[in-house]
Amino acid sequence: MQAQAVVATAPWKVEVQNVSVPEAGPDEIVIRVLHSWISNGTEGSFIRGERIGGDTPRRESDPLPFPHVPGYQKVGIVEKVGTNVTDFQIGDWVFATVSHVEGMFYNYGGHVSPAVTHRSQVWKLPHGVEPLAFSGLVLTQVGYNCAARPALSSGDATVVIGDGLVGHWTAQTLQARGARVLMIGRHEERLARFALGDGDLAVNEKQADVLALIRGWAPNGVQVVCDTVGTINLLEDLVPIMRRDGHISSAGFYGSNGHFDLQLLRDRELTLHAPSGWNKSRMDTTLEMVSRGELQTLPLITHRFPVHNAAEAYDLILSRNAPVLGVVLDWE
Repeated sequence: MQAQAVVATAPWKVEVQNVSVPEAGPDEIVIRVLHSWISNGTEGSFIRGERIGGDTPRRESDPLPFPHVPGYQKVGIVEKVGTNVTDFQIGDWVFATVSHVEGMFYNYGGHVSPAVTHRSQVWKLPHGVEPLAFSGLVLTQVGYNCAARPALSSGDATVVIGDGLVGHWTAQTLQARGARVLMIGRHEERLARFALGDGDLAVNEKQADVLALIRGWAPNGVQVVCDTVGTINLLEDLVPIMRRDGHISSAGFYGSNGHFDLQLLRDRELTLHAPSGWNKSRMDTTLEMVSRGELQTLPLITHRFPVHNAAEAYDLILSRNAPVLGVVLDWE
């Protein structure tokens, strides 16, 4: 069967091509995609040739992973269900993660339609909520996962490193758990999209003495630090102003430079969490939080492109020559 897909053909190069996908099996669903959300950080590093696996940096001895279909998140309408699939019907609005492709470096990808997808990687969307709001659900779940791991109490001081999508959804999850949140970023236009609650702050680290500011904001110490971008130096700088029995949660990509001195944690008996990937229970909870409005996604979309302009979308992300946050491809 033929499908349309975004294909990374070489480092820094993206095209829209026709690709082969397998016929649907008894446990699979065929989806006509309406919107797919680009994961700027993950997809960008794959397209630059920096990764060989989900959280595995590429070494010089590894092959370049091209061609491949990037991505892992989309929404659309069910067109066909396998004989073993009983809980979905043709016409249902759904979210899907990775789908099958053929003839690529990886036999799966995200930005492809029609999308032949295993039942385990499909979620039915609720009525009454804009489907577009769920089109980045895996990445939204990364933020939820990062913020759900640490132990905290209502009113605790928490710090989020990073003003990207994962940083925002991490901060929103911490807010939903009752914490005070200080977001550290480098982009005024992104920081401005953080909806501050009582006691929250958004700080541009290029314009402020971040450590001094945090000491004044959290005189009793910081309970949780969530790193969403991969900044070892800042993590180590924050350790001395954390509470005893505090928590660090790291969802950033460090490449081959993720060396952290664990001895620094011992004095305060800090716990380090390293969340990764997605699973059904976390996806279920994230979907429910988006449905209830506890996690906001639509305000973080800055750009939408028709899928035939996908190369332009990725050029915007990779070149960083203009402010950008959430980027969605529209398929119809």
